[in-house]
Amino acid sequence: MSTPSHPTGSTRQWPTDTLTALRLGQRLVTELPASRPGRRAFVDITPLITAADTEARSQGWKRADHARTFTLQHWDYAADRLDGFDYDSGAILIKTATVIGEPDLTTTLEAWHLHPEQFLYPWQTDDPK
Repeated sequence: MSTPSHPTGSTRQWPTDTLTALRLGQRLVTELPASRPGRRAFVDITPLITAADTEARSQGWKRADHARTFTLQHWDYAADRLDGFDYDSGAILIKTATVIGEPDLTTTLEAWHLHPEQFLYPWQTDDPK
């Protein structure tokens, strides 16, 4: 599978499938080392859903957007609560950022010491959200 270079010319490259997923509005997640034993930490990238996305979905398709806005959140959870209804009880938001466009997304990931290839679809992780 080819990995397209990022629009900014960054050395970080997105796998084609996950870059396409982000452009289509799909949330992605990666697990990180937690703050201490008994905890688990995740960073998620959530694309902002716009009125144009909602209109497209009402017509039965997904709209790709290369200039989408993204919210990144780094959460630290109690490991024993991940499978329960109250997974967010005791959760700690470590940091958050909102970025506009793919170049800023890659820049923020670099600042957070994360790599695009670390991110997976939520169902491929233990992320509780």
